[in-house]
Amino acid sequence: MQFEFNLAPNEVSANGQFLALNGRRFPLVLVRNQRARKYWLRIRPDGSARVTIPRYGSIAEARRFVERNKRWLERELARLATRPQRPREWRLGTEIFIRGEQLKIEAGVNGETGLIRCGGEKIFAPDMAVDLRPLVEEHLRQLAEKELPARLIELGSLHQLPVRRITIRNQRTRWGSCSHNGTISLNWRLIQAPPFVRDYICLHELAHLRQLNHSSRFWQEVERMCPGYKAAEHWLKQHTLLRD
Repeated sequence: MQFEFNLAPNEVSANGQFLALNGRRFPLVLVRNQRARKYWLRIRPDGSARVTIPRYGSIAEARRFVERNKRWLERELARLATRPQRPREWRLGTEIFIRGEQLKIEAGVNGETGLIRCGGEKIFAPDMAVDLRPLVEEHLRQLAEKELPARLIELGSLHQLPVRRITIRNQRTRWGSCSHNGTISLNWRLIQAPPFVRDYICLHELAHLRQLNHSSRFWQEVERMCPGYKAAEHWLKQHTLLRD
């Protein structure tokens, strides 16, 4: 395996960084995270590899870390290659997830004009011949802004973890985050996930209010609050919902 790096010690990698694997070049993104305690490697929805470098880590060690995880990386890339590709454009007949159900985008019925349906959701669509994705995603984001904060507050109250501030965001690589000041941000696409997955992400971020790290204590807290969290993580690995 070969690497192509050209980064300053404290720099987050930009476009143009690649790793060579099995005769192919894959985009590589290096991100220094001051809160991380160890190196992390993950495959992003767009097929690029993301390496998290901890606060006192180095790019040289990041190279060695990727090399040590070469077999895992090969398996993940092979798995992604066999996964059905989601359509970039959403049109009538496209299937999408809403609250964990795979539903078809359909034209309005019973004489309704200028409307599309997706399960029980009605969305205004004056022109059904164009890409419907922006309209549907905006509708889903509005649903998320109504439903996700309420559920997060409910779960926080259940575990005696009051939340100071909640934001609904459009992160490309994260389902949620928790800041040092206690602000919890959730990805609006959680509205597409099943309730048990949504709850896991909420509880994961709530656990950061007690442990602002990913230490063994943090994961013990997650397991205490959400005993089935591994099933939720498995679902997220099997279903790519983050924007490609």
